[in-house]
Amino acid sequence: MKIALTLYTLREYVQKPSDMEKTFIQVKKIGYNAVQLSALGPIDIKELKKLLDDAELQVCATHVSFERLRNELDGVIEEHSILKCPHIAIGSLPADMRSEQGYRKFAAEATEIGLKILEKGFDFSYHNHAFELVRFSNGKTGLDIIFEESDSKAVLAEIDTYWIQYGGGDPAYWIQKMKDRIKVVHLKDMGIINNAPAMFEVGEGNLNWSEIIDACKYSGADWLVVEQDICQRDPFESVRISFQNLVSMGLYS
Repeated sequence: MKIALTLYTLREYVQKPSDMEKTFIQVKKIGYNAVQLSALGPIDIKELKKLLDDAELQVCATHVSFERLRNELDGVIEEHSILKCPHIAIGSLPADMRSEQGYRKFAAEATEIGLKILEKGFDFSYHNHAFELVRFSNGKTGLDIIFEESDSKAVLAEIDTYWIQYGGGDPAYWIQKMKDRIKVVHLKDMGIINNAPAMFEVGEGNLNWSEIIDACKYSGADWLVVEQDICQRDPFESVRISFQNLVSMGLYS
């Protein structure tokens, strides 16, 4: 397993090509060798690849909108071929599908899209938040429905540790549950500020990281991706702290 960083954490610093160049260099200096692309501003894909290559950063995964996968799948595949990135994910479920029937509809549609992606030599993952842990009348959560009613080869999991915990779940349990169905895990910690849950750097909050890391190993994850939607300090300092804490846990980039 290797450490990577999602650029969503640094989204304010990747809106223009000139800013991307500076950010990529800084990310590399911190110690990261790979990034997940998310929330970048407009840029030609070949120019983006050059900036990443110049900074010696690999693209381990992306976040793409479900709308683009529905309507521009060939273009998405071509972009990932240029980037040499094997893992395609969506960051969230469309708002109009967040119901029991919506989850079933998504599982079917995601299977169809995921199989097409698989045929091209890439894979497709779903990134959770907390709303998927709502239970319905059959006792199943939305996350249960997505993964039980989709093809296990076509729809992989991109488990987010913070959001599973926020929804009352156990991150290590869900990562283990996705054994052989998970390539990328999002790592962010949870702590308390003013008696409310808050996002912290990995190792600076209250999650059980030894169990989580063991679960990632057990399940066959390739990439442990640092993510922090909201930082309590400078975002570059936050991603540095997370990186150093993960290295101290025996992981590497």
